[in-house]
Amino acid sequence: MSHKNKSIEVVVGVMRNDNNEIFITRRQIDQFMSGYWELPGGKVENKESHSIAIMRELYEETGVTVKNHHLIQTIEHQYPQKTINLSVFSIEKYDGAPLGNEGQEFCWCDIDKLKDYKLLPTMWKIIHRICLPKSYWITPDEHESDLVINQCKQHLRDGIKIIQLRSKSTLNNTYIEKIFTLCQLNQAKLILNTPNKSFKEACDGWHLTSNELMEIKERPFDEKKLFGASVHNLNEAKHAEDISADYISLSPINETLSHPNTGVLGWENASDIINQCKTPIFLLGGMNKKLMDRALSIGAQGIAGIRGL
Repeated sequence: MSHKNKSIEVVVGVMRNDNNEIFITRRQIDQFMSGYWELPGGKVENKESHSIAIMRELYEETGVTVKNHHLIQTIEHQYPQKTINLSVFSIEKYDGAPLGNEGQEFCWCDIDKLKDYKLLPTMWKIIHRICLPKSYWITPDEHESDLVINQCKQHLRDGIKIIQLRSKSTLNNTYIEKIFTLCQLNQAKLILNTPNKSFKEACDGWHLTSNELMEIKERPFDEKKLFGASVHNLNEAKHAEDISADYISLSPINETLSHPNTGVLGWENASDIINQCKTPIFLLGGMNKKLMDRALSIGAQGIAGIRGL
């Protein structure tokens, strides 16, 4: 009997140690996708809840007893032989020291060093998700002066972990590389949002405008780089999700100085869109630090902006 298109329910757990390293294991030679590194977990058994499955799998595979956990992400990934419906749990508290109870290799790894491992395809979407901060800063358009460079330095000193370099005109590669270096020195990520993207620029990922987004039918670059997109309604948000965007910026929630005559979505509409999407959503448009709790309360990943952060 053919096993093509067979759907399998799988659970995995994100366990961290005191150094904020992630516990990963290597698939054994007799397993599907042998040699690849992954998060610990396994198949959901018949009539078993996903919550029970992750506790059982982690105990069997690593020897730990899960005390507190919650679902943070669901992913559908199609292999030629099967479709994996993956539920990702954050393991907030556990007893014991995880080991390779089934003879598998294991290690604790800094998130930034995971790129050095041969990872399962689904791992990158998980890594991007667990690394997303609650806010990111968008550069203003004054790229002909030192203003943006100086503001980048200040926001990085203040702890911003993602900078979206946004420009309506093409930027010099040397200028982009200068900001990219600043981000690297501060363990932050640079996301590029400029016209005529080659997807070869020096950065950690790219952000598409809503027009650029709606013109494409598949993810425009591989999973190792962050893929963000601007959306203004549910249709655009679902399209971004369908082509595997790692995050979405939904706007405008409130009126903004940059777009004073643009109709706003409002908080209720934003909440409705968030509830119908699985992809992390940042709220944009009139955002400031005082609105963070409100954004989080309706299920947003956080907020983004030029002035309010």
